[in-house]
Amino acid sequence: MDIQAPTALLGGLSPAQFMRRHWQKQPLLVRQAWPGVTPPLSRPALFALAAQDGIESRLVRRMGQTWSLRRGPLPRRALPPLQQPGWTLLVQGLDLHTPAAHAMLAPFAFVPHARLDDLMVSWASDGGGVGPHVDAYDVFLIQLHGRRRWRVAPPGDRTFVDGLPLRILQHFAPTQEWVLEPGDMLYLPPMWGHDGTAVGGDCMTASVGFRTPHRRELARELLLRLADAVADADGPDPIYADRGQAAVADPGRIPPGYPAFASNALAAAFGGANALPRALGEVLSEPKPGVWFDPPARTPAGHGALRLDARTRMLYDDRHVFVNGESWRAAGRDARLLRQLADARRLSAADRARLSGEAAAIVDDWLDDGWLHEEDGG
Repeated sequence: MDIQAPTALLGGLSPAQFMRRHWQKQPLLVRQAWPGVTPPLSRPALFALAAQDGIESRLVRRMGQTWSLRRGPLPRRALPPLQQPGWTLLVQGLDLHTPAAHAMLAPFAFVPHARLDDLMVSWASDGGGVGPHVDAYDVFLIQLHGRRRWRVAPPGDRTFVDGLPLRILQHFAPTQEWVLEPGDMLYLPPMWGHDGTAVGGDCMTASVGFRTPHRRELARELLLRLADAVADADGPDPIYADRGQAAVADPGRIPPGYPAFASNALAAAFGGANALPRALGEVLSEPKPGVWFDPPARTPAGHGALRLDARTRMLYDDRHVFVNGESWRAAGRDARLLRQLADARRLSAADRARLSGEAAAIVDDWLDDGWLHEEDGG
């Protein structure tokens, strides 16, 4: 992707310009950002997905000032009639289950893969929506079918209405309003209040959302990774020694040698400057909860092009390659080729043939695990 080239998706801005001017700063409305857009699946197919176990779905209904929320699985009989106003079905992670939905993420590859969360699709009857709310993440809202009115407010009072199953803003004062037609797109930074309401029913909207881990949450996950590394470490494990300890008159006081021993233990846990980046990459590449992989039905031929499974998260840093929560050291040509696979989510047959024997064996393991797939041709 040429990040300096203007694109219709961003209203004539290049990805570089968009990230400077709008990302986490200001909303952007783009009329016909995606001309001729078609939903990645039909309404019946969306309803069928919502009925499945392991698919995150929600049904939101509004009757006057009364709101209700039901979480999936949602069989068809649990959904109101199509003509009944005021209800919305939301299905998360559609990119993991529908190839056409996964393909819709490709134009947004100017944002690091580590930040990408998923593609959600909602269907709404006339007047359907989830009420005025805020999200803690950046979002691109793509109108797929029908029409939706969006009202938007800058960050402000985040008091929520008490007693509701949804986090609906109590004081929502919109400053901008638009009706989006199929192909239109609205970008919203985090914490901007917004309220989307279907106009006329049979309204389908896609939402491309991005991960925004909280600092304490990320710290907890990193510490768990580092703790696991300590538990699995090989080699000698020194014990506390205090051969020079003198007799004490204040036995309740912690001996001065213990803090130094504890500090050394933590330094060993971090394993030097490389341990934290490795743990971070493993955490960021962890698949979404509930994701599992199926081994291939047939043995790959071993020479075709490679394509990452839609559920696979692959990242890298200067020293490592990370796939689905695991890490490998990579350098030289192997590193360049595997980074190419992470960036493009595909590696040609010719480039695959350039992998070293060690890297090719790792790739074969990923194929056996169902993390990537072999394609015919180049």
